[in-house]
Amino acid sequence: MDLTEYQGKQVFREFGIPVPEGKPASSPAKAQQIAEKLGGTVVVKAQVKVGGRGKAGGVKLAQTPAETAEVAKQIIGMDIKGHMVRQVLIERAGDIAAEYYASFMLDRGAKAYLGMCSAKGGMDIEQVAAEEPDYLAKVHIDPLVGIKQFHLNEMMSFGKIPREHQKAVGGLLEKLFRCFVGADAALVEVNPLVMTSAGDAIALDAKVSLDENALYRHPEFTKLVDNRDLPKQERAAKDLGLGNFVALDGYVGVIGNGAGLTMSTLDVVAEAGGKPANFLDIGGGANAEVMANAIGVILSDRKVKSLMVNIFGGITRGDEVAKGILAAIDKLGDVKVPIVVRLDGTNAEEGRAILQKANHPKIVPAATMLDAAAKAVELAKKRRAS
Repeated sequence: MDLTEYQGKQVFREFGIPVPEGKPASSPAKAQQIAEKLGGTVVVKAQVKVGGRGKAGGVKLAQTPAETAEVAKQIIGMDIKGHMVRQVLIERAGDIAAEYYASFMLDRGAKAYLGMCSAKGGMDIEQVAAEEPDYLAKVHIDPLVGIKQFHLNEMMSFGKIPREHQKAVGGLLEKLFRCFVGADAALVEVNPLVMTSAGDAIALDAKVSLDENALYRHPEFTKLVDNRDLPKQERAAKDLGLGNFVALDGYVGVIGNGAGLTMSTLDVVAEAGGKPANFLDIGGGANAEVMANAIGVILSDRKVKSLMVNIFGGITRGDEVAKGILAAIDKLGDVKVPIVVRLDGTNAEEGRAILQKANHPKIVPAATMLDAAAKAVELAKKRRAS
């Protein structure tokens, strides 16, 4: 779950990471009020969950409260890489002596945490990695060991942080790591991490991505959830708690239970000559309501010409899946999209019997996953051609 900058800074504050004074505003009038309280020059920053705000004109200085209101009016409502700006962050303009980069993230390939640091702050880190790789330190950290002073030393030394700034930067890096672990984040990034002329290190920006699977440990973060910027289908899937949904550009809808099975389903659809329209893993233990919601979300996409439901029951029961399919059809009314169903595992026979008894013209049974994929692709192509 990605956070906006001001939300990320709220998390940073909880772990003692210094950030500039400021507040979000959703209107020019509110922006002016905040600027009046802060006094002096302020920065008006678009709050969207995407990079490149400055290049798009979403970050501007304002000298007076009245100018702040005018700038906020210009930025609110902007479209930045497909994200509409609904809020701006008003912050006191900082005293910047130097700009650096720092981040911690998960490196699943290495089965470790990855800390990165660079003296080339304020730039796209991808550009630094490509053009000046010697300025980017990458240090792996064993989760069982945690961060130690030698990790910090390596990050700052290989990242070419000047020696006179290493004590202050090292202190912020340590707090940033505590935030990364303590908040169950997948990523925490500061770009730029600035040094003031007084020798203080401050997180001028904040990019935070939280692990949604760990939100049950952090009820305080539930208020940060905001699905408004997600595509319509993905937002609906999130709101309904449907697990992992990813929209694709094909025409064969896919529902599976378990990430591995669902990915395999995408593969067999492709091998059968079709193009998957989505990835939707409803997880283990899905009941009739979950299945009905899942079908509703996928069939809301007009590009979907057939739907393949591929369930191997363990915790998930075949009879519940069958009831969910029928409930979805009943709720949606005149369903025109054929639904190919492959059921196996727990209570699969009971589920197949329920579907057979219903004898719905749009439900197509399949004995195997390969058979289901072939039927789903064939039916989709027929509907596309008609």
